[in-house]
Amino acid sequence: MQNPARLDAMLDATRLTREGRLAEATALIQQTLGFPTVDDVEPLPVTLRGVPTARSSAPTEPATCTAPAALEAPSLRPAAQACSEPVTDPHAARPRARVNLRPWPGPPSPLARSLGFTIPLGRSNCRLAPKSWPGTWIDATYADAHGSRAYRLYVPSNHRSREHASSLVVMLHGCTQDPDDFAAGTGMNDLAESQGFLVVYPEQDASANHSKCWNWFLETDQQRDRGEPALIAGIARRVMVEYGVDSGRLFVAGLSAGGAMAAILGAAYPDLFAAVGVHSGLAPGSAHDLPSAFQAMRQGGRPGRPLAHSIPLILFHGDRDTTVSPRNADHLVRHWIATASPEPLVTLARGEANGKPYTRTTYRDLVGQLLVERWTIHGAGHAWSGGHPGGSFTDPAGPDASAEFARFFHSCARSPRR
Repeated sequence: MQNPARLDAMLDATRLTREGRLAEATALIQQTLGFPTVDDVEPLPVTLRGVPTARSSAPTEPATCTAPAALEAPSLRPAAQACSEPVTDPHAARPRARVNLRPWPGPPSPLARSLGFTIPLGRSNCRLAPKSWPGTWIDATYADAHGSRAYRLYVPSNHRSREHASSLVVMLHGCTQDPDDFAAGTGMNDLAESQGFLVVYPEQDASANHSKCWNWFLETDQQRDRGEPALIAGIARRVMVEYGVDSGRLFVAGLSAGGAMAAILGAAYPDLFAAVGVHSGLAPGSAHDLPSAFQAMRQGGRPGRPLAHSIPLILFHGDRDTTVSPRNADHLVRHWIATASPEPLVTLARGEANGKPYTRTTYRDLVGQLLVERWTIHGAGHAWSGGHPGGSFTDPAGPDASAEFARFFHSCARSPRR
């Protein structure tokens, strides 16, 4: 039977967090629960029972959304130039990924570390100057009945000059990040410039979450046409109208809290988005308040209501992630493929990119349509794979997640609805 005093304390902690009083919430939770650190959590291996699996020890071509035909070679870029000063991890007892972090004004609290507000790794001793791109970097604000959010939009200099110029990717940053930081770290604007698509970066407001995390763990922000999903969808619709984006060429992706929110949007708006990309995130409905968010991030949250319809998903997750347990990737895959009947066909391919080994697993239905493309980056932590040192929470080693997301999205474009 649950302890009434503990339940009351956790409800009080939830209220304090919503009010932005994180220090008080932290102290209350520490006193009530005494959680261990996130370093105590070990990854859970992927096992999908009853699914026929074709294994391959050699890398294969990346999957496309349609049935296999002539596939392109993997779009992996060279590793980004890292800072000359090594980044150390004073908290680690075992090797970790080299990660570039923005300066933090003080030591992270246990509450912040557990909810992904920051990452328990060392800070970078150098940071590149803000990136400038040849296209247009627009600063704007969107408002409707659900509230308002600022956003930044990148319009490439060659807009409309190529076949897929009318595609749009919505990029959702992680906790403590902002659009400029996220754009610099992921390099998505560079890809947009070379390939001709648009990128929009909604920005979480500190008044909605003290650490600028998207509120993926609140029930009011997990549903269609409510809260933050409605605001983000509204931003996407506005840009689509203003720039003539095809209705079948809208995509959403995110990192950590942004990845969890991207999964929510993909589940809530399968008619609006053509595909979704999740990096180090969680399944929709994995938590419903602060205490369940703790448990979901540390142990792997069980997804919420079943999906009525799923859109193609590409998923990246490091198997040494101690901020968002890799078990969440297992749960997200299971949640996404549950709509397939009979069970999907599974193919594994292994390779190495920029010094990091990976396993890519694809899940297809019986007619060859792609359901999920999962990348497990071995030895990687909680950071954007193949990222740039100019942004926070990036790891220059490993497959280039941005390039793979862009390739995947391009292959998943739907015919425009008339």
